[in-house]
Amino acid sequence: MTRSEDVGQGQQQYDVVISGASLAGCAAAILLARQGVRVALLERRTDPAAYKVLCTHSLTANAYPVLAELGLTEALDRTGAPHNDARWWTRWGWIEPKAAPGGPELPYGYNIRRSKLDPLIRDRAAGTPGVDLLLGHQVSGLIREDGRTQGVRVTTPDGERELRARLVVGADGKDSAVARHAGIAARQYENGRFGYLAQYRDLPLAGGSGQVWFLEPDMAYAFPNEDGVTVLAVLVRKQEHLAAFREDVEGSFLKFVRALPEAPPVDRAQRISKFIGTVNYPLQSRRPTAPGLALIGDAALTTDPLWGVGCGWALESARWLAEVVGPALAAGGPLDRPLAAYAWRHRRRLSPHQLLAADYAKARPFNPMERLVFAAAARDAALARHMHRFASRLISPARFLAPAVLARAAAVNLRHRRAAPSQGGAVRS
Repeated sequence: MTRSEDVGQGQQQYDVVISGASLAGCAAAILLARQGVRVALLERRTDPAAYKVLCTHSLTANAYPVLAELGLTEALDRTGAPHNDARWWTRWGWIEPKAAPGGPELPYGYNIRRSKLDPLIRDRAAGTPGVDLLLGHQVSGLIREDGRTQGVRVTTPDGERELRARLVVGADGKDSAVARHAGIAARQYENGRFGYLAQYRDLPLAGGSGQVWFLEPDMAYAFPNEDGVTVLAVLVRKQEHLAAFREDVEGSFLKFVRALPEAPPVDRAQRISKFIGTVNYPLQSRRPTAPGLALIGDAALTTDPLWGVGCGWALESARWLAEVVGPALAAGGPLDRPLAAYAWRHRRRLSPHQLLAADYAKARPFNPMERLVFAAAARDAALARHMHRFASRLISPARFLAPAVLARAAAVNLRHRRAAPSQGGAVRS
């Protein structure tokens, strides 16, 4: 815990104030404090064990380097959090990524419920020298002087107070109060699907790995988590399914799951949670910086939960910000150029993924290019590994759909079509 400087009645001075002590906020606090930066980490909730409920509970492989830098991988292993291996059902068969013979294991992240993960990383942040974790602190406004954000006004259990800082970071989710007070509007993309999930115990999955069903355009997934719990979710078109779910969530959920190809035996499992979901969950993007201010995690970009990448991007964006602003904050240097560098990196790394996700959120079937690659990945081990790297957000959309990849996919599908008649099977494009 750091000692802040008193600068006046009811005021304290920090280098950084971070609003939101969830994944992005805690990661940024830890990484900045390690560089000698004084951090106030604010959390509106008063319970240190509070956690996000609506989540895929999955950390994709792109998050692994950040988790390792935070020193959390061993702790996650001790919880029994499974690696987030998965196989994906398509109309061309299962895509089952496996390591190449004699090659390295596939990159992995973890499946872990937020009820375990959030308190774990928050405790790590609170124990980091240089971090003040301030529970029950809700941002009620920004302090702005000379066109820059210079701190925050907060509501606390003990009344109002002001916290001044050279940088204010919004890590407070898709409905970010920091962004709202700064006047940073969100660009929204309609999501044509809605989703519900529930947690089940004793729900066996084929091969012991996660399962994802691409039903074109409906979706479902089952991810094993720690303590023998599996998170089961359905993400379906509003136009076709919303009325039925509004009438009977449980019945509609179970009916959909039972009809899945090679469906998990949900009727023999024990449901241990409520059905959790949302009908309206648009994708949205915000400008990630302003003078004296930065946004990370869902505050900067909220994508389709269908892909389960939000936690990974929250951790990555925290790391990107800490890498560029940490040295300037520790040295007392100017922040405009580091903030511009963060904004450029955030847009370059995430905007192409967001555009693809926004297009698929229209709840449409696969387009011709997607059919080409998904069909080939169900038939070719190298392309299945390529799919795994993209689903883990370790490669960009440009690399995922590179000309050489498309050429290989076309060749794989052509060989399959030529071989299918002689094997007596139906030809599937």
